[in-house]
Amino acid sequence: MARPLTLLLVRHGQSEWNAAGLMQGQTPHVPLTELGHAQAAAAARELALLCPGALLSSDLVRAVQTAEHCARATGLPVETTPALREQGYGLLEGRPSRELWDVVDWTDPHWAADGGESLAELHGRVAAFLKELCAEPPADVIALVTHGDTIRAAQAVAAGLGADAMPVVTPHNGTVTRLEICE
Repeated sequence: MARPLTLLLVRHGQSEWNAAGLMQGQTPHVPLTELGHAQAAAAARELALLCPGALLSSDLVRAVQTAEHCARATGLPVETTPALREQGYGLLEGRPSRELWDVVDWTDPHWAADGGESLAELHGRVAAFLKELCAEPPADVIALVTHGDTIRAAQAVAAGLGADAMPVVTPHNGTVTRLEICE
């Protein structure tokens, strides 16, 4: 039986689009705000105390900027991967988040916006990534800098739940969530 693998899931700090109330999804260029950098620095300090042996990040700017804070605090190099990206919202990206309540079918894990990704697809992407990570872990404790929906998907995968049973609570920006996986 494989040893448990500890994942330290870091949600990126507040981005300019978080502050403006806009749907980000996989929009690549959205940077952190000043508050976001402060949140990222605080998360990095917390992360350093947990002694990860590897640091992986989504390749979207807001996550990479957060991961850079984590790299400085831990002394680890950052490896980026598209597998840790946020759920893609396609044509809805850049629109005010409040408008989405009238458009998105939150009860259907297979619903996706035009050009976007469903929760089921996100869950599948994250499950495949975590399976690969468990097969060849770069360390026993791994920091993953990522996004809210991606963290919820990882929590579901670790608990053996499907896309229809993902946690509803999204961790706050700049927080660290600990998961044990591969038991």
